[in-house]
Amino acid sequence: MATATASNSPDTSPAPERRGGLPTWMTGFGAQVILGLIVGLILGLIARSQGLDWLTNLLSGVGNAYVQLLKIMVPPLIVAAVVTSVANLRKVANAANLAVSTLVWFAITAFFSVLVGIATALIMQPGVGTSIDPSTAAEPGKVGSWLAFIQSIVPANILGLSASFSADEGSVSLGFNVLQLLVISLALGIAAVKTGKAAEPFLGFAESFLKVIQVVLWWIIRLAPIGTAALIGKAVATYGWDALGSLGKFVLAMYVGLAIVLFVVYPLVLTYNRIPVVGFFKRVWPIFSLGFVTRSSMGVMPVNQRITEQAMGVPREYASFAIPLGATTKMDGCASVYPAIAAIFVAQFYGIDLSITQYLLIIFVSVIGSAATAGTTGATVMLTLTLSTLGLPLEGVGLLLAIEPIIDMGRTALNVTGQSLCATVVAKRAGIQDQRTWDAAEHGVDVVGRADDAEDHLTHTAARA
Repeated sequence: MATATASNSPDTSPAPERRGGLPTWMTGFGAQVILGLIVGLILGLIARSQGLDWLTNLLSGVGNAYVQLLKIMVPPLIVAAVVTSVANLRKVANAANLAVSTLVWFAITAFFSVLVGIATALIMQPGVGTSIDPSTAAEPGKVGSWLAFIQSIVPANILGLSASFSADEGSVSLGFNVLQLLVISLALGIAAVKTGKAAEPFLGFAESFLKVIQVVLWWIIRLAPIGTAALIGKAVATYGWDALGSLGKFVLAMYVGLAIVLFVVYPLVLTYNRIPVVGFFKRVWPIFSLGFVTRSSMGVMPVNQRITEQAMGVPREYASFAIPLGATTKMDGCASVYPAIAAIFVAQFYGIDLSITQYLLIIFVSVIGSAATAGTTGATVMLTLTLSTLGLPLEGVGLLLAIEPIIDMGRTALNVTGQSLCATVVAKRAGIQDQRTWDAAEHGVDVVGRADDAEDHLTHTAARA
């Protein structure tokens, strides 16, 4: 692993790092992820065209194992990072303003994203003239509720764990509620700060534990090219084009809406805040690509937080608050574009004309409602919340289940990109973004390879603030 050392002089830019005579951008983490995508695409096409079930199963097993490895690190990372960040935020004078600004920018980008979704659905009319079989309509087993947000905030236990029993398989599966973990961690961090000197050993342990977790985490993240290859290969081998069927028009409308948010709305936000658009997309690529193939904001969260710190220059003390919060409540793809297009699709399919009030309700639910589904995060749950609020048939959810995995890839990629975007924008506006870290990434420094140096530098920067 190569390590880049930044110059002590603020006027001197670090030289591009090279490995084996090649610039880092050709051999670094982002390039490896791209290579993984290409290899996975080829393997998936081979498995599908040749009917190689063993290869499909292999790709599925490796991909699922990689996502599971990422997810298993989320609970300890949240607890250690949030407790440490609460203690370190004492050094930042505008900590409360940062929290408010984060929520404001979450809402701003969600607002424009849902407008894009509504406009796309009205223009493309995905529910008009579709040949989908009405018999596929069915109510979902889980429905979103406005009370779910309040219920999900209150921790069920000190570890934020939940369990579910499968009668068919006779097994019990454990899960965790990220929002509850955030509440627990914030409470522990604030209590430790209020305790004072007696809590210093606890805070020291949390900081040391965080460093250990980060080391283990990056052992896992360095496997991202392999995980990416397996996941995209599984997607190609499993879904192909056959799954689109009569819902191809809806899938097209979804990806058009997602693309407009990604390549129009986000660049406008970046330009308004004087953040280089091309520079941002170069840095966010590993986050975007992993979100696309893993279909899990929680699984990508550790990568998102680290890259937001190491490549965007967002201080760790703020990133460890904004990114976990965003992974729970900031979902431009799942909670804004998707419910808008899907709700209008359902209305068009059943021949129901929506009123201006109902369009305003779509906007309201998309901007505010993502928090209400935080305890049961999922685009399907968010859609049921939207349909029930509008008074549309919940059976319409069943119409879209066949292509759920295909559109979920694009939705998740937009989700995680928006989470990093908002954290970067808030840091830039607050004047706490570290320009030296941003510039180092611009010159091709490998984000993974320079983790230790960048972390030390960001810690010192936050301390000076």
